[in-house]
Amino acid sequence: MQPSIRLVPPSVSRHGAFVDCLADFAGTALDGASIADPAAPPVHDADFVDFVTGRLAEEDPATELEEPWVHCTSRWIVSNDGSDELLGFFAIRHRLNRFLHDQGGHIGYSVRPSARRRGIATAALALGLQEARGLGIAPVLITCDESNTGSRRAIEKSGGRLENTVEGKLRFWVGDEERPTRP
Repeated sequence: MQPSIRLVPPSVSRHGAFVDCLADFAGTALDGASIADPAAPPVHDADFVDFVTGRLAEEDPATELEEPWVHCTSRWIVSNDGSDELLGFFAIRHRLNRFLHDQGGHIGYSVRPSARRRGIATAALALGLQEARGLGIAPVLITCDESNTGSRRAIEKSGGRLENTVEGKLRFWVGDEERPTRP
């Protein structure tokens, strides 16, 4: 049975859930969270408001971003069981620069450690791929570390086809459209 989740935009109203989710990660990788410095996450009120505002601005194609940043739709993975627990982070990058083409992909995500092995990444990928298609992103590149078997399985269940490995990252494409060339 697929877990009941939804992808929601970042919101200042979820400050407590955000802090709780970060504590669960306990310093481990936060892919898809768009946190510039994981050693100093934006947990204090003013920093958190700036963080959320910045994530929402990155979605707007009219927002000017400095290279190498690209426009990105940030979503939080939330339980749909009534608890609204924040289960992880999800990012859809609107285009690929050289680094994203080789290492990061269009989609980045992470599920909090206490919620792993329940199908949440697979469910989030299904929703995120729909949202990427709605943004006109096709095909979609998703990467994961060679050692991350859970993420690899989620990507393969979502239709990902392995193209190759670049510097320890497995590169999967979802969709049959022509693949973009390396920037």
